[in-house]
Amino acid sequence: MSDTQKHLTKTTFASLDIDPQIIRGVNQAGYELCTPIQEKSLPISLTGQDIMAQAQTGTGKTLAFLIATFQYLLRHPKASNDDKQPRALILAPSRELAIQIHKDAEAIGKDLFSITAIYGGTDYEKQRKSIENGTDIIIGTPGRVIDYSKQGVFKLKNIQVMVLDEADRMFDLGFIKDIRFVLRRLAPIDQRLSMLFSATLSYRVTELAYEHMNLPQLVEIEPEVVTTENVVQKAYYVANEDKIPLLVKLLKEEAVERSIVFVNTKHEAEKVASFLVGNDIQAGILSGDVPQKKRQRLVTDFQNGDFPVLVATDVAARGIHVPDVSHVFNYDLPNEPDDYVHRIGRTGRAGNTGIAISLACENTAFYLPDIEELIQKKLEKCHYDPMDLPKLKPRARLNLERVKPFAKNAKGDGKRPQNARRNQSRNKKPVSQG
Repeated sequence: MSDTQKHLTKTTFASLDIDPQIIRGVNQAGYELCTPIQEKSLPISLTGQDIMAQAQTGTGKTLAFLIATFQYLLRHPKASNDDKQPRALILAPSRELAIQIHKDAEAIGKDLFSITAIYGGTDYEKQRKSIENGTDIIIGTPGRVIDYSKQGVFKLKNIQVMVLDEADRMFDLGFIKDIRFVLRRLAPIDQRLSMLFSATLSYRVTELAYEHMNLPQLVEIEPEVVTTENVVQKAYYVANEDKIPLLVKLLKEEAVERSIVFVNTKHEAEKVASFLVGNDIQAGILSGDVPQKKRQRLVTDFQNGDFPVLVATDVAARGIHVPDVSHVFNYDLPNEPDDYVHRIGRTGRAGNTGIAISLACENTAFYLPDIEELIQKKLEKCHYDPMDLPKLKPRARLNLERVKPFAKNAKGDGKRPQNARRNQSRNKKPVSQG
């Protein structure tokens, strides 16, 4: 068995009780054998039984819940006489993940269902019109879903299949109130199929499942180790002033095909990206205040191989699915060990090998013991000679379009205060010339 096949089971999709129309789409998308999460969850969810599944990112959970969703919709009559009302709702914690799920759904089900992605930051009227024109499946982020449902664009009570993807991230990002708002307005639990997928099944996640699902069956795919054995993990203890020169050196000397450089703040992301570009390394930057259209364009260009390095913060990178990432660099070590696991999980996917290199600097080296305790292994310690580091060229000027936030005024209506700066300047006292 080749490396790329080791993550697959011997169970074929065709051997399961899946509608032939769905099997045709699955095969056309290039899938024939199930992954472990698909093999364990599909026999349950295909019967209409709710599931609560634990599986890491990159294990095939998206295909697992999409197949079950399509099957349920094909075998059950519509809950509404209005053909334009959506029948399934898939919630994701980030815009990027919603876009990726939509792409996967279209790949296997576009001939069977109308599928719409809705998320904040762009195309408000376009997305609204798409729902009003009629759609079977909505894939979206909590905020935009609630917005449209409150306006009556679609009715939550007609949803027959409910999917929560990356439930643990929903909690981390503060979406729990939004999730409960949605779940409480759905049809009764015995009148719909509900599926929850999460990398970790904490008490708060399981509590949510048992409260809003119909006796969900537990499906767990526990990795033998917290981090994949296919990823070589290294760490450099580095002085702060040597971090960027060392990163430039590693990017030029390592066999980097496609890499993600993780940083802890958007300010650091801009700094790192500008130095990389200034030193002849093509790089894109993905941080929280990059406009949605530009984010999508950056991710697409990175996926297409238009540039080899993406500098990103954790929040901005959540939900991005990019195949064949050869290297992950932790320019900054994360202060949460779980974030380290999520970061390096971007490489070494689907049986491929990957390399994760961390720069343990003066500000973040003390995070390393907690990380090593979580993954139950010591990172390979590497050394560098400061005298061998390249002399850096100046930073390049990046063309960064920004979302321009503004504070609410005294009335709290979110409008930009009129002539605030001019009034402030008028009220300044003259500077003494004495």
